[in-house]
Amino acid sequence: LLPSNVGKRKAQIAAIRRSFGDLVLNVDSDTEIAPDVVSKLVCKMQDPAVGAAMGQLTASNRNDSWLTRLIDMEYWLACNEERAAQTRFGAVMCCCGPCAMYRRSALMLLLDQYETQFFRGKPSDFGEDRHLTILMLKAGFRTEYVPDAVAATVVPDRLLPYLRQQLRWARSTYRDTLLGLHLLPGLDRYLTLDVLGQNLGPLLLAISSIAALAQLALTDSVPWWTGLTIVAMTMIRCSVAALRAG
Repeated sequence: LLPSNVGKRKAQIAAIRRSFGDLVLNVDSDTEIAPDVVSKLVCKMQDPAVGAAMGQLTASNRNDSWLTRLIDMEYWLACNEERAAQTRFGAVMCCCGPCAMYRRSALMLLLDQYETQFFRGKPSDFGEDRHLTILMLKAGFRTEYVPDAVAATVVPDRLLPYLRQQLRWARSTYRDTLLGLHLLPGLDRYLTLDVLGQNLGPLLLAISSIAALAQLALTDSVPWWTGLTIVAMTMIRCSVAALRAG
């Protein structure tokens, strides 16, 4: 216990520096892990090339509202499509904080870089999980996903807190993607496509939406094709997600 609330990153660093085991498990305070999570993650960490491994996340408050049910499905997709694909190439791009195990010897090599990260001239206070994962990959370690190591975490049940969380995560994604761009040539081409798609997709959607609104305002003509294309792509993606996630 630290004398005051100094934020997640400094609390992590304090705990890591006081630790003595070969492996360090990070669990967020609003997360409950299944009884076999530690053994499942340890099994993956037997390979010395693996620097970090994360478990599968679910929403512990899934049944609270329509939003929590959607977030639970989003988590399922993020783990079992995105992370599952990335782990085939040994490069999960973000080992999520609610449940992630790290090799302590690797952490000790990276701790100074992790502690002294600055963003726009100030010490960074967001995006800890993604930045630590990028540092692991830059140091030459593999990062993995273990689907049967299940952790349940509390998710936002109201729209405004959810949007604030997503904005914070988006800032982290764009910032650390820029930091890790030089890693991509050394990784599989699928991962390059995946990272570019994750970062360009939302931007292209925003540009399309703004262009459609501009067309409506300036010409009084309804941009049917833009709207239909966005709806069709959304329905295809959501239908696949709903079927796969059950």
